[in-house]
Amino acid sequence: MIDLSNARWFKSSWSSGQQNCVEVAFVSDELVGVRDSKNPSGPPLLFGAAEWAGFLTGLASAGFGAAPDTGVV
Repeated sequence: MIDLSNARWFKSSWSSGQQNCVEVAFVSDELVGVRDSKNPSGPPLLFGAAEWAGFLTGLASAGFGAAPDTGVV
């Protein structure tokens, strides 16, 4: 099991303080966590760096905004 107790979670700057958001934590160079901001103690989803980069690229190419920095090296 992966220890996320020290993970630094953040929301998109586009969330404007709303509670209906997801939070993201860059757990390591190879792992990204995603969780529901309304249920921070609930189970997070974990993605590999390549999966996360592909997800962000897919969002950008589908017209959901400019391609963001993936945050992963």
